[in-house]
Amino acid sequence: MNQIESAPPLLGLSQRLPPSNLQAEQALLGALLANNKAYERVSDFLAAQHFADPIHGRIYAAIARRCDAGQLADAVTLRAEFEHSGILDEVGGTAYLAQLLTAMVGIINAGEYGRAIHDAWLRRQLIDIGETVVNNAFGAEPELDGAGQVEAAEQALFDLAARGGSEQALVSFERALTQAIDAAERAFHRSGHVSGLSTGLRDLDKKTGGLHPSDLVVLAGRPGMGKTALATKIAFGAARALAAEARERDPNAVAKAAVAVFSLEMSAEQLATRLLAEEARISGDRIRRGDIGQKEFDRFVQVSRELASLPLYIDDTPAITLSALRTRCRRLKRTSGLALVVVDYLQLMRPAAGTKPESRVLEISQITQGLKAIAKELAVPMLALSQLSRSVESREDKRPLLSDLRESGSIEQDADVVMFVYRDEYYLQQRAPKQMGFDNDDKFHSAVEKWQRDMEQVHNRAELLIEKQRHGPTGKIDLFFEGEFTRFADLDLAHGGMDGD
Repeated sequence: MNQIESAPPLLGLSQRLPPSNLQAEQALLGALLANNKAYERVSDFLAAQHFADPIHGRIYAAIARRCDAGQLADAVTLRAEFEHSGILDEVGGTAYLAQLLTAMVGIINAGEYGRAIHDAWLRRQLIDIGETVVNNAFGAEPELDGAGQVEAAEQALFDLAARGGSEQALVSFERALTQAIDAAERAFHRSGHVSGLSTGLRDLDKKTGGLHPSDLVVLAGRPGMGKTALATKIAFGAARALAAEARERDPNAVAKAAVAVFSLEMSAEQLATRLLAEEARISGDRIRRGDIGQKEFDRFVQVSRELASLPLYIDDTPAITLSALRTRCRRLKRTSGLALVVVDYLQLMRPAAGTKPESRVLEISQITQGLKAIAKELAVPMLALSQLSRSVESREDKRPLLSDLRESGSIEQDADVVMFVYRDEYYLQQRAPKQMGFDNDDKFHSAVEKWQRDMEQVHNRAELLIEKQRHGPTGKIDLFFEGEFTRFADLDLAHGGMDGD
């Protein structure tokens, strides 16, 4: 006898009958056959598989098929179909339809009976999930350790909630208009006229209106472009905006929501060091080596105290799964509130525990769809970083395109906003003239002078290319970039430097 076979029954469940409500099923089917308008009360959430009796499910499917086609579905029109298929032979043939009509309770109660049927189905699904959890705990899935089983159970429950929830209520246009006016009013009264969460970057806020709830924003770039630095800047800017908004109400108030950063590539300590370097204007390399003076160390400590009060949380779990990320985001929203989620970066994530995608493209598709689902479920913006394919390096103009996204199909499709960070200075440095490539000194010096002029034009400059924005314009945003501190800031075009610093 193996481990699964020797597992004890769970609280005597094996002796219990699965939840069902056959009377409600008969009553609802009778109401549908008597008046097809009853179908409108249950069609949004009830499906054939929700019926405990499979014959009832087939009758419902036949009624639904005719109603959806605009045809009459009653005992007369369905008789021929059922006689030919023999579906009703087990319950006495087509005479069963007349029996259902006698159980009819009227169209008014159709919705309540439909919900009772759906609720019983949900309970049966929960029992199945519970049995799977017990069996896995006894070793049915040896490749899943305890933590993996927890994630698999959470994923199964999330999937059930996603596909088995009650009907999604329709929103009246009047209510939708009220919500739109409220958002416009918030933008009108806020400094900078930003309706969403501020990114801390003036020109980006102007272009996008800030970061908006339920949006999946993808920030992509080649290695060395500064993706993590820019994402950190946005996370920091958002956290600072949340803290400032709280202080406007009360100088001693704390922010009602926080920013969560899931750093799959860098440790929490490395990310904190980078933030300190940016704000204190001290090179991160010098901080790590302790090569700083007393004055710089004092500024370093002062900045660290200011940053410690910001509503910012870092999770540096490597190769985190989608279900684990969802669970931690839910927990943070419940305990501290949640305003923004940053993922660095999505190619390092793993899909939900227990799933085995057939290909890398399908795996990335599951991850992007999952991130979008989390953004919608929690009503927060999701900023996900992404790598670009090497095809960029083979072109003369190395500015990224949407087609350069690795496993691009699903990322481009699921994202509400796609942005690329690009620095011409990075590539120009690699093309510095070398003496051996010229046959005389004059040509070499001329090439060096031209290269130096080109470098002056792009020094400390970066481009943020918005290639897709579902609810706004696309285009280029010029940013200031300090390589020493890996720091992004607004570009003051009038003076050629940072604005506001």
